[in-house]
Amino acid sequence: MSETNTLTSSVMPTYSRFPISITKGEGSYVWDDAGKQYLDYTAGIATCNLGHAPETVKEAVKDQLDTLWHCSNLYHIPIQEQLAELLTVHTFADKVFFGNSGAEANEAAIKLARSYAQKVKGTTAFEVVTFSQSFHGRTLATLAATGQEKIQKHFAPLAKGFRYLPYNDIAALDQLIGPDTCGVLVELVQGEGGVIPADAAWIKEVERLCKEHDVLFMLDEVQTGVGRTGTLYAYEQYDVEPDVLTTAKGLASGIPIGAMLAGSKAAAAFEAGSHGSTFGGNPVAAAAGKATLEVITNPSFLIEVQESADYFRAELEKIAAESGAFTDVRGKGLLLGLGTTGKAIALVHEARELGLLVLVAGEHVLRILPPLNTNKAEIDFCIETLKQIAGA
Repeated sequence: MSETNTLTSSVMPTYSRFPISITKGEGSYVWDDAGKQYLDYTAGIATCNLGHAPETVKEAVKDQLDTLWHCSNLYHIPIQEQLAELLTVHTFADKVFFGNSGAEANEAAIKLARSYAQKVKGTTAFEVVTFSQSFHGRTLATLAATGQEKIQKHFAPLAKGFRYLPYNDIAALDQLIGPDTCGVLVELVQGEGGVIPADAAWIKEVERLCKEHDVLFMLDEVQTGVGRTGTLYAYEQYDVEPDVLTTAKGLASGIPIGAMLAGSKAAAAFEAGSHGSTFGGNPVAAAAGKATLEVITNPSFLIEVQESADYFRAELEKIAAESGAFTDVRGKGLLLGLGTTGKAIALVHEARELGLLVLVAGEHVLRILPPLNTNKAEIDFCIETLKQIAGA
């Protein structure tokens, strides 16, 4: 198997790449350039929610390629309108802005919160509150919004206008709203930060305080969205309704897209010229998104996701209880974390050698992100592999 030497590669060395080259993907599996097969339980980091190259999405993209690849957002784009309608029909939202990534969706949300405070409310508020161990992106604004110093290292001075509170700490919420606060941005499961779900009472209090002070309650569902947690979006499991929600990753089965969803109150802060994107809502990406959502919004599909998640979690809890290598299981749906007693990255490398791809979420957590349409045999292979690397 060939390996690209980072010293000779023309690609900027911004990724700590694993020593394999992926050349093919189908369903839950990928193959490297030596022909070795792997069960891909990273799903492109929660992106290939229907597995690799799902047939219905592939056909929709092919059809779109035969008609129109790209046109400016200065014109109406019917397939984009159809995707936006699907998103609004199945969520709280009334309006959608399309970009190309989760970071862009979060940038749009930050801008919307400031515009709402300044244009709609007539204040000078500009501050967005986020939380420790959060992850919201790597642009200058979204890394400033991210509550992790390791993400921010070497990029000083950070963009102003962000303040961090401890996650899931209800006692700290008396500091949530200040005179300059225009929005609160929070993940319902901190994926990058350790696969930590929001406490239900805590997030309900965050919502209450935002509504009481007319500050935008904004949910970053870039990783938790599009069926990943067992419902279309995770907020449905928390009895809360955001003003703004960001989504990306799984929305178009690997074709780049991001979206900011907003209710009518918040959406009123944007008008023509407020924001824009050359490629956002591109016809090919919109076609992929529409085809993806049509599968995932089928109620029977999400029932099967939850059934798989329940089975998977129960099996993970067994090995966590029986093995000294693992400590606990956390997460929601098929966004799963498995605590480790040793360095998680070492277990990632061992699993890869045995044909299983998983990720880390911090130093002592394995992050497991199967395609949502994975099956019992694939889950069982993952469980047996984890047992093997744990020495159970």
